[in-house]
Amino acid sequence: MARKYFGTDGIRGATNASPMTAEMAMKVGMAAGAYFLRGDHRHRVVIGKDTRLSGYMLESALVAGFTSVGMDVVMVGPMPTPAVAMLTQSMRADIGVMISASHNPYADNGIKLFGPDGFKLSDEAETAIEALIDGDVPLVASSKIGRARRIDDAQGRYIHFAKSTFPENLRLDGMRIVLDCANGAAYKVAPSALWELGADVVAIGVTPDGTNINDGVGSTAPQALAETVVASGADIGIALDGDADRLIVVDETGTIVDGDQLMATIAASWARQGRLKGGGLVATVMSNLGLERHLAAQGLGLVRTQVGDRHVLEKMRSSGYNVGGEQSGHIILSDYATTGDGLVAALQILAEVKRSGARAGEVLHRFEPLPQLLKNVRFGGGKPLDDEAVKAVIAQAEAELAGKGRLVIRPSGTEPVIRVMAEGDDPGQVGRVVDRICDAVRKAAA
Repeated sequence: MARKYFGTDGIRGATNASPMTAEMAMKVGMAAGAYFLRGDHRHRVVIGKDTRLSGYMLESALVAGFTSVGMDVVMVGPMPTPAVAMLTQSMRADIGVMISASHNPYADNGIKLFGPDGFKLSDEAETAIEALIDGDVPLVASSKIGRARRIDDAQGRYIHFAKSTFPENLRLDGMRIVLDCANGAAYKVAPSALWELGADVVAIGVTPDGTNINDGVGSTAPQALAETVVASGADIGIALDGDADRLIVVDETGTIVDGDQLMATIAASWARQGRLKGGGLVATVMSNLGLERHLAAQGLGLVRTQVGDRHVLEKMRSSGYNVGGEQSGHIILSDYATTGDGLVAALQILAEVKRSGARAGEVLHRFEPLPQLLKNVRFGGGKPLDDEAVKAVIAQAEAELAGKGRLVIRPSGTEPVIRVMAEGDDPGQVGRVVDRICDAVRKAAA
């Protein structure tokens, strides 16, 4: 059954418009609080947020909802999504909440929920909470209303945790690192962690004003980072997104290094140390075929999932992998975290660069990506991928690319769009294949 409010990563939308209203946030607090009231102990929820102006409004509404059903609330202020997951677990909380729309513009916001184990909620739990949102949640007696408090040392706790993932025998002395925090949730913790490890930190995207999150900075806009790396003569650049669960790197020349190259670097390092589990890594269907070939040459495997870090994590947990992620920079290292953590992944990359003694560009460019082309075809209605003519064109394209490339065709989960992606050794062939399929989809949807 399709869910009404929850998408692939919590509830998200433009603020002060359904579903991202203060009223909805209060209902989410009431519903999620009621769902997790289990046992006679004092129940607790940890709430963090990024730097969006609307975070104050949604935080207050969530606090009202949770306390009204008897949950105590701990507010930690602007913190990365993975920090909220970590604190939920370490504080023995019953639920964690992150108020963020990740890499979206400031006018959007979202609500992500974590269970007591620090993992994002299952589809079943989200469906049950949706039913409570639309139902009548009983309020507790006035004597049992929850209490709310802010804690001041949450940032220090996360910094300590992040630093603990960095090898004890290494320091970042002598490395100049440009760090772009996207004017988002990591604007304090990430520069502090790198400085405490000895780095010379040049920080950008660390002056949030409520409306400038992800605005021309961060992992989805790495040009400012690249320019600063070159201008400052830095050794490497690190870019996080608004809630710091995503990472993109640029080398000393300003060349962008995407998630595929970063995962390849970490997998090779961990395999060399005997730490890699599962005999490879987990990525999505969007990761480049060059990554798959590169891993195979080292005797490592690549398991692919649907797009979305939650699908990657599910496969990692079910099949025993400890490295996974997406080309976009969501990198999950399950030895350390229950979700993508941009800072923790960055520290693994920095450790490998430092350990090698080589320049970042030499260490991080592990393989030559195959030419890849993605086009979107918008349609008015129906199911164009079920059309026999479209199926025939796709089958012909798959046969043409066999052994030389790869084809991924999928409908968007949020809009009436068919995404057509192909990659292969011959860029001309890739372009022709994509155009033929797009033309067939347009005709079927006409």
